[in-house]
Parts: sequence; C-alpha cells; structure tokens
Amino acid sequence: MHDQLTPEEQRILLRLAREAMAIRVKGEKLPRLDLSSMPARLKEDGASFVTLTIEGNLRGCIGALEAYQPLAEDVREHAIAAALDDPRFAPVSERELEGIKIEVSCLTRPQPFAYANAEDLIARLRPHVDGVILRDGFGHRATFLPQVWEKIPDPAEFLSQLCAKMGLSETAWRTKHLDVSVYQVEEFHE
Repeated sequence: MHDQLTPEEQRILLRLAREAMAIRVKGEKLPRLDLSSMPARLKEDGASFVTLTIEGNLRGCIGALEAYQPLAEDVREHAIAAALDDPRFAPVSERELEGIKIEVSCLTRPQPFAYANAEDLIARLRPHVDGVILRDGFGHRATFLPQVWEKIPDPAEFLSQLCAKMGLSETAWRTKHLDVSVYQVEEFHE
C-alpha cells in the first residue's frame, strides 16, 4: 500500500460508500462517479472491503483481494454489494439505512506466505496485523480481514474458522498444505 490515506480521503470514501449504498437500496440508478474531482490517491487502482454493521453486529461484508479499478469506484461497488449481495443476509432495507455503520478496509497486495507445516503456520501468523487468504487449489478460497482477530484471537481457531468459511473441514489447515497469502489493511469507519 502507498502512504496512509489522509483524513479527508477517508471521509470522501466513507461518504461515497454511504451515498452509493443508500441510492441502490432505494432502487435508484447510481450516477457515474466524477473521478476528475477526486484526490489522486482515490483515482489509483485499489482493493477494498466494505463492512456494514448494525449495533455492532455484522450486516454485510464484501470486497476484492486484488486491485482492478480506481479505489473510489471499488469502495462504491463494494458498499452496494455488502448491502444487497452478501449471501449470508437479506438485502438491506431502507428503514435499516440510518442504523448502519460503515467500515472501509483498504488492502495491501496479498503476498504468498511460505510455511513448513501447521505448527510453523500458526507460529508465524501475526494476529491483529495479517489478513489471511487460504486456497486449496480446487477453486476454494476464503479470507478473513485482520479485524477478525478481534473476535477469533487464537491462531488455530482463526484458521479452523477460515477453513469452514471456505467449505472445507475445520482441520484442513492441519492435514493438507494449503496456499496461504497475507495482506494488511488500513481500516477506518464512520
């Protein structure tokens, strides 16, 4: 990741996320984003996750692991997807909009994480620092943002829950050599 976003850039991204989510939840057409009016950093390709909560409870979370579009567009797209397309939840309703809190996580480029065995993997992960991506080579992939360490601080349990999210046995990380990548985030919220 580049330098940290400025407080103003963070405010712009949160505003864009809120506006895009509200417009689409109300069923309206999203206007084109005027990138020419954006700070340079928000025009650069960036990968983000947008997390929605109501009274501290998860209400939706969707994002991208790799940068493929301007960061400002990425945040708008994922705010809408978190509100309307997270398969774990019904779409956000208009009456819920006021109670939703938005968190944006801007990701660094994922880096392959070499490890010798299960013990080495849990010994080398950095709780509260690393986001983790697991892949099993058969099309299964899942990630937990670094913020998930707050709810699952034990590295073994973290990996077990990530395997379950991926649709594998919770012991898969102990019994087979999975592809692991790590990344960090710059997280900010309303």
